[in-house]
Amino acid sequence: MLAASRLSGLLPLAGVAGYPVAHSLSPAMMAAWLETSGLPGRYTAFEIAPEQFETAIRALPALGITGLNITLPHKRAAFEIADTLGDAARAVGAVNLLVRRDDGGLHGDNTDVIGIAAALRQGGVDRAEGPAVILGAGGAARAALYQLRREGYDDIRIVNRTPDRARQLAEDFEIDVLVRNWDSANGALDGAALIVNASSLGMAGQPNLTLDLSPSSRNALVFDMVYVPLETQLLRQARQTGRRSVDGLAMLIGQARPSFEAFFGAPPPDTAAVRDLLVSILEIRS
Repeated sequence: MLAASRLSGLLPLAGVAGYPVAHSLSPAMMAAWLETSGLPGRYTAFEIAPEQFETAIRALPALGITGLNITLPHKRAAFEIADTLGDAARAVGAVNLLVRRDDGGLHGDNTDVIGIAAALRQGGVDRAEGPAVILGAGGAARAALYQLRREGYDDIRIVNRTPDRARQLAEDFEIDVLVRNWDSANGALDGAALIVNASSLGMAGQPNLTLDLSPSSRNALVFDMVYVPLETQLLRQARQTGRRSVDGLAMLIGQARPSFEAFFGAPPPDTAAVRDLLVSILEIRS
């Protein structure tokens, strides 16, 4: 049983832990939901260096902190620290949500997969429509592969700079996938109904991600997990070629919803207003 009530007389306190973490949109998002819902609670950012992470996390129960969202570079470390794990966290091998249990232990789960599902629904996909392509083979790609399998995709291709890493990812999930490097990405896109960018390419400060989308289905959905910038080069290409597109805010908001409920005991309000808030913050920062 996860803790639903906190130390007597204190507001529920939760937050996001990362290094760095000042850029995180989660505090603004959670604060907006708390204000709209009228629920008591606070949500803040905790910048924790990797060498201090385990010590800090072990102190959560003693400090009365309800739980934490976990962002880079701590998701794997949180996986190792959690006393119990949800199915998604166990399969993906990473934790982005830690919640204090009634017995003082810590339960870890992975809500990134819920965020991916939310992005697909926003893009108009409610079932596997054809081949799916995952760009990247890191932690985000693991979450994508897990969720796409749950969505019923059985023809999955992975494009990564290092093919061996992509093959290892497929082996970890005990499935056969088509693997391509970036130089031969077009072969993976042939007939694709879904393209998911789970790499950092296209993110501010990283090289742009430019693909020839013409081999993919004309009605393909292009989902980019990157949200800084909000419209990446990949999404611009999708829009210009008439393909559907979903940006990274869909996943960010989608993965945050179960976290809010775990921390504060009720689902968050409607997401339209909070998306507008996050878009305005990104515009100010750009």
